[in-house]
Amino acid sequence: MPLGEDENGWKKKTSDIKENYDFKEVLGTGAFSEVFLAEEKKTQRLVAIKCIPKKALEGKENSIENEIAVLHRIKHENIVSLEDIFESQSHLYLVMQLVSGGELFDRIVEKGFYTERDASKLIRQILDAVKYLHDMGIVHRDLKPENLLYYSMEEDSNIMISDFGLSKIEDSGSVMSTACGTPGYVAPEVLAQKPYSKAVDCWSIGVISYILLCGYPPFYDENDAKLFEQILRAEYEFDSPYWDDISDSAKDFISHLMEKDPSLRYTCEQALQHPWISGDTALDRNIHESVSAQIKKNFAKSKWKQAFNATAVVRHMRRLQLSTSLEGPSQITSTSPYHRHLLLPAKDADRDSLRSCAYCCRPTKPRGTQGNPHMHVRRTSLTRNTELSW
Repeated sequence: MPLGEDENGWKKKTSDIKENYDFKEVLGTGAFSEVFLAEEKKTQRLVAIKCIPKKALEGKENSIENEIAVLHRIKHENIVSLEDIFESQSHLYLVMQLVSGGELFDRIVEKGFYTERDASKLIRQILDAVKYLHDMGIVHRDLKPENLLYYSMEEDSNIMISDFGLSKIEDSGSVMSTACGTPGYVAPEVLAQKPYSKAVDCWSIGVISYILLCGYPPFYDENDAKLFEQILRAEYEFDSPYWDDISDSAKDFISHLMEKDPSLRYTCEQALQHPWISGDTALDRNIHESVSAQIKKNFAKSKWKQAFNATAVVRHMRRLQLSTSLEGPSQITSTSPYHRHLLLPAKDADRDSLRSCAYCCRPTKPRGTQGNPHMHVRRTSLTRNTELSW
């Protein structure tokens, strides 16, 4: 089957993407892709375009087909949508909905007031979106705070789930066995290399809920083996003083999601019915000072190179708002032939040079990680092999 079309009916466009979009800025890079801020020519609407070199996908066509198949089926207000697909001789281009409100942790830190009730509202949106995925037979498999972005800068903006690189379309009643995900958020059954199901997403939501209420992860050790042992035993605590002001209802909610036995673990539907989500047991006490201090300590953003930097989107959008159409195309500072091709006007770009450009077909090397070893590192086994990340 050709790359870019499947039995579900979606089909890629083979016309030059630059006839439809003006590329503005490089937003970020992943191990096998780059993300650009672009403007649709007809509507002047801003989008994010993921550019994937085909040579980087040799032998991995099924992986990208999987992400596209997943994204193409999804239409939900809390999930970043795939809007269009283009294909050239050298690249596949995924035109994605642009989310410009920044990352979850940044928003919490910037707030002056933050409560359990705020966290409950966030988790309700995540549960609603993941229930939608599960009802469609889709398991995300890599839910974590870094994949949660705000749609806009508005105070009441929706939270959006992004990054479906590890998602799986589940056959009816099926279980999966591929080891994947980010270790600090992955369910015990995955680390134990046992067959697993959509319950792994509910575990991850429990971990996210825990972090939103205290600012640090439930599992942490500098030694990977010891970290995995903690997760395998579901060994976590509600430490004092950080949890002293958190309601028993919140702790009960988390305990049902971070249940070691997946058959006893809450489903999304059950979690949505818990009084901490559907009732009024979430406290309105300000916990901002403690939570934000721990977030800044444990999730120092400057340590990481994000595949999709939502903060960069905000910065570039503000810069574009200050410019006018009379100023012409953005100034190009990149020396890469690939960047020059995309960022130049279509009439000036040398299409032949793009096709022959060695740069555009060479995967970007992932940056080394620092700090907490269980964050931001995808693994296909217990101790080695980073997972494909676009």
